[in-house]
Amino acid sequence: MERATNSPHDAVFKHLLSHRATARDFLDIHLPAPLRSLCNLNTLRLESGSFIDDELRASHSDILYSLQTQAGEGYIYLLIEHQSSADRHMAFRLMRYAIAAMQRHLDKGHTQLPLVIPLLFLSWSRFSLALPDVLAGRLCRSGHRAADLW
Repeated sequence: MERATNSPHDAVFKHLLSHRATARDFLDIHLPAPLRSLCNLNTLRLESGSFIDDELRASHSDILYSLQTQAGEGYIYLLIEHQSSADRHMAFRLMRYAIAAMQRHLDKGHTQLPLVIPLLFLSWSRFSLALPDVLAGRLCRSGHRAADLW
């Protein structure tokens, strides 16, 4: 599942963040505190493979790390986008890649879904969920609730 990188940006990204110590330092600085508190960054382990769609490989690269979390084994998925303009479906694609990491975890024989934290690096200045900003903020920044119907 390994692939050759298609741009100098891919090569630099892969090289720097493929080193556990560099990735740990980077995540310690940039991972939001509530998520960082769930993760033991000292247990980072680089995983092989890529989840990027074939048609996007020229403008994207990714890295998957496994690690121990408070809930057991988990993953941090790093995606970098080298396009100069916003992608309307980036949030959806991040969700797909996180689910692919969960599926790989289950395929290894695990029975419980892992925590997967997706992180996006982008080269354009404004990120959008392709929803009106007010609605996106309410949906994605508020607490999520479930109703127990039983």
